[in-house]
Amino acid sequence: MPITHQDQLNLLTDILSNHQVDCCGSVSECEQLERLVKSLMVNTNINENVKNILQEIYQYSQHGIQSSDLDRHIKSNQERLSEWINNMNHFS
Repeated sequence: MPITHQDQLNLLTDILSNHQVDCCGSVSECEQLERLVKSLMVNTNINENVKNILQEIYQYSQHGIQSSDLDRHIKSNQERLSEWINNMNHFS
């Protein structure tokens, strides 16, 4: 059974929240972010403001996957993580 776009947004926000709170994460979490963003970007029910945020999150996940120090990458994006989480909660 496929998950709804709201479930996908909730999962996306949960992963970002974990990165923000824990200041660490895994490559597989970044890959999951990437898959969620790709799926959400093609969904016509998603608010355009959210799509702009999703593009930023996609870049964040790409850099995380390629980073030689993922924890440092996450720590250096703490402010952006907070903004994304707040905005996702606001628009979704």
